[in-house]
Amino acid sequence: MRDAHQHPGGASVGFITELDSLQAASVIYLRMWCDGPDAQEKVGSDLASVLGHTSGSKARATFEQLCSLCARFGRRPLMRHSVTCKCLGADESCFAHFIATATEGQREDAMLIATLLVRADMAPLVASLAADFGLALKRMHLSAPRDIARSEAARTLH
Repeated sequence: MRDAHQHPGGASVGFITELDSLQAASVIYLRMWCDGPDAQEKVGSDLASVLGHTSGSKARATFEQLCSLCARFGRRPLMRHSVTCKCLGADESCFAHFIATATEGQREDAMLIATLLVRADMAPLVASLAADFGLALKRMHLSAPRDIARSEAARTLH
């Protein structure tokens, strides 16, 4: 409980399994990216393996810029859980919702959410990057084998 007061953005607000695939991927990739260069290479490798070298490299560069701007111009450091943790932190939930909102084309709402993460003057740029990265995640989901897509659909029905 003490950690929740010292780092409110890290307070558990749910579980990764409660997110849709786009939101869950955005949280997992955020966690991985923050783990350092080796994990960042894994993110790039994942993106390239599904999207192809050119599109994967572009998605990686977009995500790298998004994370860099969040770190550089963040209102405070984003709190996150470990890559293997099943919990979902408050900051992670905000980030996932931000990516999803931007991806859905709700630009004004995405910029409003962005102001929770970064300085207001950076919101338009960060929202644009979030939309681009979210669309790459959607393309990855569409490229996934049907068995994976069906198992996710079954999970959301329960």
